[in-house]
Amino acid sequence: MTRRLMLIAPLALAACSVLPDRPYVETRRFPLEPRRDAPPRTGRGRRSLLVRTIRAGAGMETRSLRTIRPDGTESLDFYAEWAAPPAEAAEQALRRWLLESRLFSAILAPGSRLAPDFVLEGELTRLAADQGAGVARAEMTLLLVDERNGSRLVGQMVSAGTAPLASGTAPPTPEQAAEGMVGALGNALASLEQALARYA
Repeated sequence: MTRRLMLIAPLALAACSVLPDRPYVETRRFPLEPRRDAPPRTGRGRRSLLVRTIRAGAGMETRSLRTIRPDGTESLDFYAEWAAPPAEAAEQALRRWLLESRLFSAILAPGSRLAPDFVLEGELTRLAADQGAGVARAEMTLLLVDERNGSRLVGQMVSAGTAPLASGTAPPTPEQAAEGMVGALGNALASLEQALARYA
């Protein structure tokens, strides 16, 4: 009996040694879903628009919330992230925004059998909380192609938006950073809507 107890004790100690030395921190997830507050346009546009997959620009692949410190260095919060990859969420937000605007007669997705009048493609190039400036920034680089005239490039646009951070120039909380970036993306989409109005 004594020998058996002596053998069990080291195993119990070994098991204890692998327990984490710090408490578990649950990852918080935030939706990247800006909402269009302006009323829809009267009527509906005559042209159709195909929105292709929005790609992730350099550094935009991660879901972690991104903050630019006052010294220019980047901070990624691995315990606070977007509910979906930022570029994927930005694409869904773009589709919803344009549908609600009634700018075009139809917003088509890749694989649609309908022939679009225009095609919009591009990438999400910036989404961050800029602590030093006290604002969040969002930016999308986009190309507009006229499919009625042999896939002719008619516009190259940089759609950018900013929104104030509730924390000002102090380090933002994850909630403050996410809220600011959602607002910045919404302002970028509003800017894009204005740029596309001439083609609708």
